[in-house]
Amino acid sequence: MICDRFEKSCGALVIRHDAGQNEDYILMIRHRPGGYRSFPKGHVEAGETERETAVREVLEETSVHITILPDFRHVVCYTPAPGVEKEVVYFLAATEQIDIRPRHGEIAQVEWVPLERAERCLTHDNDKRVLKAALHKLQSIAQNTGK
Repeated sequence: MICDRFEKSCGALVIRHDAGQNEDYILMIRHRPGGYRSFPKGHVEAGETERETAVREVLEETSVHITILPDFRHVVCYTPAPGVEKEVVYFLAATEQIDIRPRHGEIAQVEWVPLERAERCLTHDNDKRVLKAALHKLQSIAQNTGK
């Protein structure tokens, strides 16, 4: 297959811990076309680093300010249309912000999903794979910090 166009996006799996309920949540968006859930992401703009793109896109799509966690970078590649190759770089991020608001237009809904239910909410295998990688990293962090 010949690739006529290459697209690159960056995003983040954003985790929020609710100490009162002792539960972790992950930020998900629901797209208008198709109605499926995924993670906030978007195209890299000229001069931006991957991390800068992820931070900007999460803020633009959800109104959430994030901190990127170290040592997690997961790449997903797929073909969204004939002749188009897409690479998405995901980071793991944290926030304490509860309030969320979807970008008007392309995002139908933004929601905090309990982390334990997250995989069941996802449609695409690529999203499930990046979630599993992020969960593995979170387990590693918890073991190293004793939490």
